Amino acid sequence: MVPKADFQSYYGRPIVRPPVWTHDIAIYLFTGGLAAGSSLLAAGGQASGNPALRLAGRATSLGALGASTFFLIKDLGRPDRFHHMLRVAKPTSPMSVGTWILSAFGGAAAVAAAAEVAPFLPSDGVLGLARRVLPPVGAAAGYGAAALAPGLATYTAVLFADTAVPSWNAVYPDLPFMFAGSALASGAGVGLIAAPGRPAVRMAAIGAAVELAAGHRVETAYGLVSEPYHQGRPGKLLKAARALTVAGAVGAVVGRRSRVVSALAGVSLLAGSLLTRFGVFEAGVESAKDPRYTVVPQRERLAESGGRKVNGPS
Repeated sequence: MVPKADFQSYYGRPIVRPPVWTHDIAIYLFTGGLAAGSSLLAAGGQASGNPALRLAGRATSLGALGASTFFLIKDLGRPDRFHHMLRVAKPTSPMSVGTWILSAFGGAAAVAAAAEVAPFLPSDGVLGLARRVLPPVGAAAGYGAAALAPGLATYTAVLFADTAVPSWNAVYPDLPFMFAGSALASGAGVGLIAAPGRPAVRMAAIGAAVELAAGHRVETAYGLVSEPYHQGRPGKLLKAARALTVAGAVGAVVGRRSRVVSALAGVSLLAGSLLTRFGVFEAGVESAKDPRYTVVPQRERLAESGGRKVNGPS
């Protein structure tokens, strides 16, 4: 009997070079999503006249954005590299577009958060003028940040899918939805902890539903390249993320009258969102290490095309 084929590359090296990114990037994915989700939470609180929800969303959004920027610059190695990316705008580059979205969102989120200190400023002089001007300007900035939030939450998924990493590249139709749902769920988690109520509950239910539906497709709908998402360490991380997200959504709905249960549901949603980003990150790294995830899909596409060369995911 001929033994089962063992896919190997020349000299035992991976066909696709694994990403050199560290787990700082996984944290960056989470904090960016948290900033986006929290800005939508703040806009909801602003529109519904809920100051506690608005304050919690604005403060968390600014803090998470600061952390996201820190981890991005840390991965780049030198702070001036972030500045240099702003010298040009390249629509075909997810990293360039993402840098501009991050910068514009940061300005809007900072102004919105600064408006929260207006009531504590003196009534006279320059600070008195700031006290009168900041609230309406902050309201406009809050809605501006919310408008940019979908782009901030999903551009990292486009960035991942734009690489040659098999398990990131192939799932490009669903990965942005998975990240968007995760961002909504994390923002809802902040609301459930700080100001539980119907807006946070609805946001939790929608975010969890979108994340779980898109995540299910990522894990099952792409054949062999979906395998790393439900095997090994990435599979364990995503399984735990799924359980935490479900528990958080259910807790938000059934425990909406209990402050303690709502807070626990919020923590569960935040933890689930964090593990989702780590699971996706590690699944991509694992797929780049194994030649099967590069060779087999290429052969399948070649066979389906009748021998003609075909580029891109099947």
